[in-house]
Amino acid sequence: MNAFESQNLPAYPQIGVASTCRSYREYMDMFGLNEADLRGGPVLDVAGGASSFTAELHGMGLDATAADPFYEGDREAVIAAAAEELSVSSLKVEALRDVYDWSYYGTPERHRTMREKALARFAADFRKDIGGSRYVAAALPELPFADGAFRTVLCSHFLFLYGDRFDERFHQEALDEMLRVTASGGEIRIYPLVTLKWDISPIIQNIMEYVRDRAEPFLVPGKLPFIPVASEVLLLRKR
Repeated sequence: MNAFESQNLPAYPQIGVASTCRSYREYMDMFGLNEADLRGGPVLDVAGGASSFTAELHGMGLDATAADPFYEGDREAVIAAAAEELSVSSLKVEALRDVYDWSYYGTPERHRTMREKALARFAADFRKDIGGSRYVAAALPELPFADGAFRTVLCSHFLFLYGDRFDERFHQEALDEMLRVTASGGEIRIYPLVTLKWDISPIIQNIMEYVRDRAEPFLVPGKLPFIPVASEVLLLRKR
């Protein structure tokens, strides 16, 4: 589907930044990852929300951290807010079911079930993370991590998606910070590259040029068909 056709689609109705509950399998497919990518060094999930990716990597014995301002405050309140967001977002997806590609999830019901399982896995790990070493309350463009601390840095459904609220300068500052905490030779992956109106973000090429002196930028395919306008993954390999 091209950008012109996307103008005929109903925009996804979202007020504020959503905190979603995606699973390990969804992360691997939407970012086009394999397990070898994750065993090369520490992994950071920026804007991780209530996804179970960090919990599942921890269960595999891998070094993984999630950063999101959502983690601030009482843990049970955070989990309850995630459950409420899941219920609301599931109703939105159901209302827009005709615009999505269901070849991956099958049905809205299976989509919701996968998210509920991810939330349960996140909640169990989040409760155990006393002191917040795995789930760090932090927001772009400032991250409380050392230079070069991570081999793989991921950002799902935040950058580019909310282009009407976060301008190009914010994206530059966010990438500056993500590059700072990425080790030399490490990778940053960002998905999707569309807005909530299903348009390909108009600043992608500018951002790729902005980071070119510090990272090799690539657009690579993901493996998770769902959103109505196909999106590649922005991959930045730090020099």
